[in-house]
Formats: sequence, structure tokens, C-alpha cells
Amino acid sequence: MPVSLATVEAALATVNDPEIGRPLVELGMIRDLAVNGDEVSLVVDLTTPACPLKGQIEEEVRAAILGAGAKKVSTDWGHKPMTRDIEADDPCPGVKNIVLVISGKGGVGKSTVATNITLALKRAGCRVGLLDADMYGPSIPTMLGVMGRPAADDKGRIRPLERFGVKLMSLGFLLESDKTAVIWRGPMLQGALLQFLKDVEWGELDYLILDLPPGTGDIALTLSQRVKSTGAVVVTTPQEVALADVYKSVAMLQKVGIPILGVVENESYFVCDGCDKRHEIFGAGGGEKVAAFAEAPLLGQVPLDPSIREWSDAGTPVVQAAPQSVVAGAFREVAERMADRCSVVNARRAPQLTIDRKGGTNRHLPIAR
Repeated sequence: MPVSLATVEAALATVNDPEIGRPLVELGMIRDLAVNGDEVSLVVDLTTPACPLKGQIEEEVRAAILGAGAKKVSTDWGHKPMTRDIEADDPCPGVKNIVLVISGKGGVGKSTVATNITLALKRAGCRVGLLDADMYGPSIPTMLGVMGRPAADDKGRIRPLERFGVKLMSLGFLLESDKTAVIWRGPMLQGALLQFLKDVEWGELDYLILDLPPGTGDIALTLSQRVKSTGAVVVTTPQEVALADVYKSVAMLQKVGIPILGVVENESYFVCDGCDKRHEIFGAGGGEKVAAFAEAPLLGQVPLDPSIREWSDAGTPVVQAAPQSVVAGAFREVAERMADRCSVVNARRAPQLTIDRKGGTNRHLPIAR
């Protein structure tokens, strides 16, 4: 017996995105719906090419349509990443999501995490850029094996360098050598960062990942004031001495109104050759503690593995060099969960924040809703 288009539409209206919790139809994820007798075809646009829940969505869509009386379901897939709030003066109007990778603590592997999740997103089919915002210690040129100076186009905009299909910008590309020190005060750093955002030809990107310097100083504050970022990923290691500083970065993000997408616990454990036993060299539970304090999910735990250092030193991060390895899988899982969280944050569309210059008695900073 033929099934009607109205019956199928009604059935699909009951299927929610598993993370966002709203109907796929309401989110604009269903298109090209067609009914031919008892056969139904449609296209589902995922909110990110790196969606970790595609299988669940497919299963629920298929079950709903079959439950409406169809005998056959043909599903094609597209992707339409949800977009952060982009205002008229935004420095990167073509970038759908800007994600800050922050730690508050040096030496926890923040740049390693930023680089590998960027490449994981690219391998998933996303259009991605990576901005090395660690002005005092730019490490992206070494980790990605990139040398050379960016050139300008005929409009005076800077063309980013590229590696593995990822657009790249770093102050390290402009220094005389990798041993040159950057001896700048705060205003110069802020100016350079803003120029890297607004004067670089980033083009249309799904994600621009920013590798921030340690601490909660000028760079982080400038970004909070001048850029509508989607949110931040907080990187920590398990031990208490790291957590003390990471908590401060979480508090800073909360005070300036930057959503926390989640927490990554780097150097979480070590598996030695031959015994297959997890050794928690730096302790355990640090990532969970930070995630609880931040009221955000733990995106993943990345093991301590010599291959991460070896491939980064060689200029080809492990996600690109050994994509089937266990450690690459850990980074891939973090990237997928982060992308999913971007969709959740964008779907919620928090109210626009404005600065209250009257003084007031606000909870954190003088920010009015």
C-alpha cells in the first residue's frame, strides 16, 4: 500500500538530533524528501562532517519511515555546519566556527592537541584552518613541517600557507629563524593577532582552530572581546600541579562568556610494550575534575605515546602519519565530540552579551544580558 508524503513528514517530525535534542526537521537537516509508492528517499544534512552520531541518526530516521508504512528507505548524506554568531564587523566572516584551544598551563600538550584535532577534522571532510596564536612560542611550523613566508594577494590580504589541505598562519612564518625571540609588549601581540584574523584570507571554513598561549593574559582577553568564538577546548594533564592553573583558565572563560566545549586529558596513561597494562604515570581523574568544575563534558583521554612526539618532530602529526593507530583514534574521537559540541552550542544561541559600563553588581564581570 502506498505511503503518503504527509505521513512520512509526520513520522520524521518525531526524530530528534541525539545531541541537540531538537527535531531534525526543525533544524533543517532533512531535504529532498520524495515518496514513490512504498519507497522513500531523502537527504540528511549533518551539522558537521565529523558527526560521531551518524549511525544513530540513520537508524532512527529509517525506523521512523518504516514505521509510517514504507517498505524501502534510501538515505543520502550531506553536511551543513551550524554557524556561530557572526556580526557585521567580524574579522572572519567566512568562518562558521572559531574554536580556542586553551590550557592556562604550559607543557600540557596544547599545541599537540590543537594540531591533531585540526587534522582529524580535515580527514573527516571539514574545511579547516589553524592559527598559531602562541606568539611567544609558535610551534605549529615545526609540528607541521612548514617553512616559508606568506605572500599577499592583489588586495593586500595575506595568503595563509597550507599543509595537508589545512590553511595555516603563525608568527613563526615571519621570524628570521626558529631561534628568534619575540620580545613584544601586550599591545603589539594583540595587534598581530587581530591582523592574523582579519587580514589573512581564510576564505570559507567550517572550523578555524586557534592554539592559544598558556595563561589568561592579553591574547585570551583580546579574543573574548573582539571575536565571537563558538567556544573553547580546555587541555590538561591528570596531575594536581597542572590542574591548579587549568582551573584558572576555566574561570576566565566563564567570566568573559566563552562557552566551554569540553576538556581533553592529555598524557592520560601509558601502555608499555608487551604487558598491555595502563600505567597512569601522572595520576588519574584530573580531566574529570576539570570537566566537573567547567560543567562541560570530558571529550577524551589521549595516551602518552612516543609516536606523538616522534611524528610531531618530523613535521607530520600522528593523525596524518598513522591514522589507524590507537593514539590517532583518541584524537579523532576528541575532534568528533568537539565538532558535535559546536553544533549544540550554536543551536542554543545564547543571548548576545554587551558590556555594562554603569558599574552594577554582576556576578563575575560587568556583563549585561
